[in-house]
Amino acid sequence: MGSIYRGLLILCALSLGASCSTLAKRNDTGVIVANRAEIRSSTAVVAADLLKVNRGDLVNILEAQDVQDPTDNTKKERWLRVRAHDEDSTEGWIESRNVMPDEVLQNSKKLAEEDKDVPTQASGQLRASSNLRLSPDRTGNENIMMRLDSGSSFDIVGWKRVPKPKSSEAIESDVAPKAGSAQPGNARGKGDQENQPEETNELWYKVRLPSSISPAPAGWIYGKQVERKVPSDIIFYRTGREFVAWQRLDGESTEPDGSSKSKDAARDGKPGSWVILEKSSSNQPRTIDEPEFDRIYVLGYDKRDQTHYTAYRSPDLKGYLPFRVEGRPDNRTFTIRVLDESGQVKDVQYGVYKDARGYLKVSAPGAGRESEKKK
Repeated sequence: MGSIYRGLLILCALSLGASCSTLAKRNDTGVIVANRAEIRSSTAVVAADLLKVNRGDLVNILEAQDVQDPTDNTKKERWLRVRAHDEDSTEGWIESRNVMPDEVLQNSKKLAEEDKDVPTQASGQLRASSNLRLSPDRTGNENIMMRLDSGSSFDIVGWKRVPKPKSSEAIESDVAPKAGSAQPGNARGKGDQENQPEETNELWYKVRLPSSISPAPAGWIYGKQVERKVPSDIIFYRTGREFVAWQRLDGESTEPDGSSKSKDAARDGKPGSWVILEKSSSNQPRTIDEPEFDRIYVLGYDKRDQTHYTAYRSPDLKGYLPFRVEGRPDNRTFTIRVLDESGQVKDVQYGVYKDARGYLKVSAPGAGRESEKKK
C-alpha cells in the first residue's frame, strides 16, 4: 500500500511539473534577453553569483524548476539550470524570464521573414514596460517572448484589430512586470471612462526590432502601450487628422528593383519631402475591418527657402496598409491599397515629380503629368 501511495505522489509531481510552463524545455538552447543577468549557484536568495551574462549570450538549458517566490507565498517563479558558453562552461541557475528558448526565437524569425520586403510604415515607442508576443492575443502567457523596457523604440510594419478578450475587464494593459510585483492601476478617472465609448476590439502593432533591444527580430505589441513617434520634421503639420504612416520621398537611395536600402525611411531626419497617410479623428468605436487611413497628404520641401509646402491632398478614400515608396529621388512613385466602388481592395500608384520651378507635384491615377502641369 505504501509503494502505491508513493507511486501516486510521483505521478502527481510529474504532472504538475509538466503543466507549469512551456516557456523552456530541458536540453533546449536559449538566448539571454535581459540587458544583464547573473547565473547563480542555486535558486536561493543568498546564492552566489557565478557568471554575468548579457543580452544576446547563448546558454544551454539543462533543467527547469518552479521555485516559491520569497515575497509572495501564492506565487512561484520558474528558474532554469543552464550551461553558459564561456571558457569554463559555467553551470548554474537563472530566472526563466531572462532567457528566450531557441524555439521561440526561431518563431520570431519566421515573423520577420514574412515582412522582410515590407518597408517601415511608421515608428513607435513604448509608454510602459510591455510584453512582446508571437501573436496579437493577450488571453494567456503562452505566446509571450520577452518583456520590453519602457521607452523601447521600434519600426511598425503593420497593425491589426482583433476582438477584445472577454476577460478584458480585469486587464488594464499588456504589462509584464517582474514576477510577484503588483500590476499598475488604471490612471484614468471614473468620469473619463464613462465618457469613452465601449470598444469591442483592440489594436495590435506588428513590429520590427533592433538587436540592441531584443534578440527576437519581430513580434506583436498591444496598441495601448505604443506611442507613434511622428518625425519632428512633419509633426507640426497635423491638422485635425492623425498621422498613421509616413515615408520620405527624398534622400533615400534605392535598389534597382526600387526598394529602399535603408529600413529607417520612416524615422526622423533632416528636413525633406514626405508622403503621409492620415486618419480622421472619431469618438465612435473602431470596427475590425475599418480602413486604416482615409487621406493622402504629400508634403514638399523647398531647400532654397527651407520651408515645407503642401504638394498634394487627396479626396477622402478608404485605404489599407502597407504602402510603398519606390524609384529614384527625381522620379518617385508611391503605391497604396484602396477599396474601390465594387468593394475590392486594389493597388493604386501615384507619380511624384518636380515642375519647371522645382516644386513637388503628384500625378494621381488617371491624370498624367501634362494635365497636372496645366493646373
